[in-house]
Amino acid sequence: MQEDRGQRGQVRYTLRETERGHVWGVCVEADGVFGDLQRGTYELFGWVPDGAEIRGWAGSRVWMVPQEEGLGPWLLEDAESLGPAGAEGLVLRGLDDYEGPPEGHRGLVRVHDGHRWLGSCREFARIVPAEQVAPPLPLSGLVQSEKLRCALKKGTRRALDLEEAALEIRDDRGEPLTERRWWTRIRAWHPSALGADLIDLELDGSLFTPVPEAVRPVWERWLAGPPDTPGAWSGLDTRQRGAWLDLVRERGCRRTHQDHPAGHAYELDGRYITDVPGLYLALGEAVNGPGGYFGGCLDALDDCLRGTFGYTAPAPLLWRDAATAREHLSHALTPDGQPYDLFAEALDVLARGGMHVTLA
Repeated sequence: MQEDRGQRGQVRYTLRETERGHVWGVCVEADGVFGDLQRGTYELFGWVPDGAEIRGWAGSRVWMVPQEEGLGPWLLEDAESLGPAGAEGLVLRGLDDYEGPPEGHRGLVRVHDGHRWLGSCREFARIVPAEQVAPPLPLSGLVQSEKLRCALKKGTRRALDLEEAALEIRDDRGEPLTERRWWTRIRAWHPSALGADLIDLELDGSLFTPVPEAVRPVWERWLAGPPDTPGAWSGLDTRQRGAWLDLVRERGCRRTHQDHPAGHAYELDGRYITDVPGLYLALGEAVNGPGGYFGGCLDALDDCLRGTFGYTAPAPLLWRDAATAREHLSHALTPDGQPYDLFAEALDVLARGGMHVTLA
């Protein structure tokens, strides 16, 4: 099946088998890509805030750090506060990795967001949610491949098990943007009202991680096509900037970059570097233009400086309004709560990669 024959700019989703790479089908509609994430919920007892109370979104990476020696920090990603639990408690919810202090740990636990301490509690407990049946992931108006036709014709449990599948997502220009992988099987299928020979396919969505509704506007902007002017992300909050950076990284790692020659002069607009995503978004645009990628963490930045991501060492970089980044990034915290200077470390990585930075 030619997935884009006569459909370039119309096909949004491609369902692909990941191990061998064959295509199951293509379609223009997929419900369930956006939705609420399954999150861990924690009640923090004896909560004492460090400063203002946490309200709403708490941070992209919130660390619970036990003060007892030998126990590592526990990460909650995309964490939010659900408000106080009684007079001396707080409820936090986020994506967790189930690794960290044991349940019911008694002893001081401090909480930070990578930049500042949020507070402390004397113990915490994970609230086990009621069992929920995950909704299916429907693909509407699917053009099915011959391999999918054969699987549906057999209809056996083995034939309908797609194992690991990738839902590849294209923008309105037909260019690959990102993908979502998960282990799935076919739940149901029937003729589609969208056209003859098309089907509506329902996939098991229990292991599918939907995109949070809070960042849907960022995705809709990128689905319309990559930005053509620099700083299109500058007015976003940190949560949305993080989603923007995720799409920049996923798109950037799927593309081939034309490296600039050694000695090419770069200029970085530092006016909007008020958080970590802003740092890497500004660096990406300085090297590769609007929507460009050049690292999403210090290790990735180091990799990009080695070549194939638009840069060839050595080269000069003029960093304008560097005081903004110095003010907002100089006081950061490691996962276990040790202070460090992210601004200085970024400069050090750039210098080791042959980028001669002038601060202005």
